[in-house]
Amino acid sequence: MEHGIRMKQVDQMMKQAVADEVFPGGVLLVAAADSVVFFEAYGYADIFAKHPIDKETVFDLASLTKPLATTLAVMRLVAQQKLRLDQDLASILPQFKNSEKSRITLKQLLCHTSGLCDYRPYYESLDKLPPKRRKDALREFLVSEPLINPPGAKVLYSDLGFMLLNWVVEQVAERRLDQFVKAEIYDRLGIEKLFFVDPDSEPRNVQFAATERCPWRDTIIEGVVHDENAYAVGGIEGHAGLFGTAKDVYRLLSVLLTDFYGQSESILFEKKLMQTFFIRDGSSGRPLGFDAPSSTGASCGQYFSKKSVGHLGFTGTSFWMDLDRGFIVILLTNRVHPSRDNVKIKAFRPQLHDMVMTLIEQ
Repeated sequence: MEHGIRMKQVDQMMKQAVADEVFPGGVLLVAAADSVVFFEAYGYADIFAKHPIDKETVFDLASLTKPLATTLAVMRLVAQQKLRLDQDLASILPQFKNSEKSRITLKQLLCHTSGLCDYRPYYESLDKLPPKRRKDALREFLVSEPLINPPGAKVLYSDLGFMLLNWVVEQVAERRLDQFVKAEIYDRLGIEKLFFVDPDSEPRNVQFAATERCPWRDTIIEGVVHDENAYAVGGIEGHAGLFGTAKDVYRLLSVLLTDFYGQSESILFEKKLMQTFFIRDGSSGRPLGFDAPSSTGASCGQYFSKKSVGHLGFTGTSFWMDLDRGFIVILLTNRVHPSRDNVKIKAFRPQLHDMVMTLIEQ
């Protein structure tokens, strides 16, 4: 009850953000000491249809796909002793033998030190191909993509690296990324509303938060992935494509946190493996597959400990976990609706996290 009373200022801050058009709508969930202390929904899922957001609204999680699907799939395969973090690409994918990328390790891909560039608009070329040809074509692009740095030399956040990790997972697991994480992770935890949108499956009976009025697709995007490269290959990729609710993001994160502490009753990952991924790598300064607070201008504000992990998504999504104090803050918004030109969330996000942390520790 005390937390609820204190959090009135956070409630007002979220309402004001909607009024100030920081985002059309959003859901904020705050947890401390293994319990949810704040969970509210605000604004609209679609500003044109005037559909209000509620706690069950499903958001395009964008790059949260990287830690919450692709990285966990790699972790699962490591736990099953089917992958090693020091393995190089050529030992898994024969297409990279005799390539400058042959010696890139899984760890370098997870830490964004592979030497690959950050982004390429592959969809512009893929769009001209028949849909069934596009996935193979994307991978041909990845094979021929030149490095811009030597592997291990520099940190450069890269979508391409996680496209490669998706390929690795599918090669080793012998099934598609979405099928593997559903069976091996989400289903085991009873999580139903973390999923990829398979265009060949029946539509889900859920409310999606709309994203951008996309010039390329000439429509408002709702219920299909916003990221163009992921969309072009069918919506299931290593860098983007995951959808979910704040509640189920929390259910997953809370299990990862208890596994990190070695306190989980139904262990998903061993404590040692969780620590390998969550504790910053010495050479890159990053956790594996997750992000950490930057020294200045951190999106999680100034009060999260250095021993925190999180991630941002382009559509306006984020989560942060303070590993020292066991706090979790999940903010899911549709800030790109109807346009990605709205970047007000950049200033708002650290202010919100500072307010939450100030109140929760009182």
